[in-house]
Amino acid sequence: MPIDPAPAPLPPDLVPLSKLPNFDPRTVPVAAIDSQLPPVPLPRLQAGALRERFRSPPPWQPEVRVEPRFTDRTPADASVLVPIVLREQPTVLLTERTTHLSTHSGQIAFPGGKRDPTDADAVHTALREAHEEIGLDGSFVEVIGRMDPYTTGTGFIVTPVIGLVHAGAPLALNPHEVADAFEVPLAFLMNPAHHRRHVFDGAGVRREWFSMPYTDGAAGERFIWGVTAAILRNFYRFLAA
Repeated sequence: MPIDPAPAPLPPDLVPLSKLPNFDPRTVPVAAIDSQLPPVPLPRLQAGALRERFRSPPPWQPEVRVEPRFTDRTPADASVLVPIVLREQPTVLLTERTTHLSTHSGQIAFPGGKRDPTDADAVHTALREAHEEIGLDGSFVEVIGRMDPYTTGTGFIVTPVIGLVHAGAPLALNPHEVADAFEVPLAFLMNPAHHRRHVFDGAGVRREWFSMPYTDGAAGERFIWGVTAAILRNFYRFLAA
């Protein structure tokens, strides 16, 4: 994705939403729900169909690509693993970040992070980070493709790597980074009736994002939003195309 080598100066009050005092995305009103869009048919969510979709992708465009910038620092490459667990009805494995982290603390996220100089490519980064964060060994992951990059407001150019994960893969969470790991049915996430649009005006800037709240039994609501929800929305567009 092309990056402006000389971006315009940033507004002095523009900061990440997560850095705003007392900001809670759950309290921002829902502007719309996309229940008019069709869900991805269930057969298209099975492993064979997912493999074929990446082997012969249809014409499509990501719906969301770039967030408003919050920093002047040089953009950096990063990757996340979108782990689709091969159950009878496939699920997506997500993490809840620990609350003491300096960025995105307590948020729902994919395993992933910044590319290291020793990483061979985006896939290498995603698999390495998944192993470091949740103990997922790469031998249990079949990488079937990657999505177009998504640029965050903090200057990361994030490549989503799609992987099929064996249902019996053992996990070992890194307590310094991950508070919990859980699964959400892929069919739930690929149904736009669960995609909520939010609009927030602050510091003279209009910001919009998706959320996909999921009720996870005794754990209560898992509030999926921000970068994670944007990548899932793009994945919906890819599978629905």
